[in-house]
Amino acid sequence: MPILFLIVVIDLIGFGIIIPLLPFYAEYYQASPAEVGLVMAIYSLTQFIAAPFWGRLSDRVGRKPVLVVSLAGAAFSYVWLGFAETLWVLFAARAVGGFMAGNISTAFAYVADVTTRENRAKGMGLIGAAFGLGFIIGPALGGLMAGSDPVNADFRSPAFAAAGLSMLALILTMLILKESLSVEVRQRLKDQPAATRRQQFLQAIRKPAITQLLIISFLATFAFAGLEATFAMWSRRQFGWGPEQNGYLFAVIGILGALIQGGLIGRLVKRFGERGLIIQGAAALSVGIFLIPFSHTLPVLVLAMAIAAYGFSVINPALSSSISLQVGEHEQGGMMGVSRSATTLARVAGPAIAGFLFSFLGMDWPYYAGAMVMVIVVILATRIEHFPNTTAKTPANEK
Repeated sequence: MPILFLIVVIDLIGFGIIIPLLPFYAEYYQASPAEVGLVMAIYSLTQFIAAPFWGRLSDRVGRKPVLVVSLAGAAFSYVWLGFAETLWVLFAARAVGGFMAGNISTAFAYVADVTTRENRAKGMGLIGAAFGLGFIIGPALGGLMAGSDPVNADFRSPAFAAAGLSMLALILTMLILKESLSVEVRQRLKDQPAATRRQQFLQAIRKPAITQLLIISFLATFAFAGLEATFAMWSRRQFGWGPEQNGYLFAVIGILGALIQGGLIGRLVKRFGERGLIIQGAAALSVGIFLIPFSHTLPVLVLAMAIAAYGFSVINPALSSSISLQVGEHEQGGMMGVSRSATTLARVAGPAIAGFLFSFLGMDWPYYAGAMVMVIVVILATRIEHFPNTTAKTPANEK
């Protein structure tokens, strides 16, 4: 686990470097807010297409080979991004990067391989903490390299730095990371016919609880992805910010996420259980997103983003843990692929619709819509049936 954590952190720093730059990069080529949303969405669209393939492939050949190939592809996509001189090249580079993003679903499957049912949520939270650290260092580093001027930002240096970090993660994976999937399990899976996306999906929804959890995962990610895709454009219009200021704010939010998912999630699960954290996280995310349009000063904005970040930081590992507990060890990779497909599809729809709302209804509407979606999630979460049994105890049933 420690080496996987390090690899994911390095990889996510590279990913985080790009996040605060993309809206400015697209607007530099005269993209409208709706087109900016599509630039953000194209990465997730190709990731959605590829995720079940990577998940099932990792079940059959092992987690390590998939990590190696996908990290190499990610490095290539960042180099291409650095040389982009037109909007269509920007779209194409992000599309390639999304297709090669199998490293994330494979990392979650790796965690499922090496953890027990009792500490599954804690393991998922550790990977979530890697996301948090990536979003601490990455956006701040990317913003610093790009500069504070949204018109004359340096987009090439951050892209090349991201490529270098992916190569570093690739080298560590090849030299140090051990395979987590036993030969016996891989051999059994090789003797089975490969499931198609449709078959994987049908297998996933046979249990009502999995269907409900996948819907909640989709909606929560939909709302948060809409925030991520439009926030740089919103802050530019509201405060005149450029990549540097956005990078620093995302870094602060990343610190909060890392503290929660890296240190607190295990205790929170023991106290509230997965169901309680899903409800709690959805409510916090709704409140935080709703407050953004009313943030006319920096302290209010930081508070709103912190509340939203807390909500997303607790709901994510709770959902991942709950879904993984529904299946056996031989299905973990495929199930993580289906789960990641649901969330990456949400990252297609979220930015695309948020960009549309930003363009045609106004810059505050992505956040009003996101808050309403999360209210729906709270209602759905309270009605989950056949929730998986874990050793986590809520205050009501503690002995």
